[in-house]
Amino acid sequence: MDEVEHDVLAGVAGRLRELRRSRGAKLTDVAQQTGLTPSTLSRLETGKRRPTLEQLLPLARAYGTTLDELVGARDTGDPRIHLRPVTYRGMTFVPLTRRAGGIQAFKVIYPPASRWGEPVPRTHEGYEWLYVMNGYVTLLLGKRRLRLGPGEAAEFDTGVPHWIGSADENPAELLTLIGIQGERVHLATSAP
Repeated sequence: MDEVEHDVLAGVAGRLRELRRSRGAKLTDVAQQTGLTPSTLSRLETGKRRPTLEQLLPLARAYGTTLDELVGARDTGDPRIHLRPVTYRGMTFVPLTRRAGGIQAFKVIYPPASRWGEPVPRTHEGYEWLYVMNGYVTLLLGKRRLRLGPGEAAEFDTGVPHWIGSADENPAELLTLIGIQGERVHLATSAP
């Protein structure tokens, strides 16, 4: 083990102890959440045992932190996501999420209506939520035809035949979230 690895692992013990104490949790409480034994947790917190990935993952989840924060990883520098737009069927998709699975976020730019031709509604598995940032779009959803403008949003099951396109001769920009079948967007709201 090199000196950097040793320093990183040595710092984990103190962070684990501090995280548990700051939450007012006992070793038995954390043991129940993580499936680790109280004696293993004690040895990890005192540095008598080197943590493994299999131990760190449930601990990070239990403490609501990331592995990087738990092990005190150095800052990797630039936090920006370097987006690579993709053009498909005349639309430009800019992915805003990098992880596989779950809800995926995209900025979608629809070209002017004259470039579309006849709308062809399609279906696919999933659920979609969209928010119009700029321009106007036409949303065909089943037998309904809706016009949405800046600040308006829509949410629908993508198993219903649908089509989205610019409603006029200007491009339209949308923020779109697409989830797996039955997965919907949940917005946290405060009580009035």
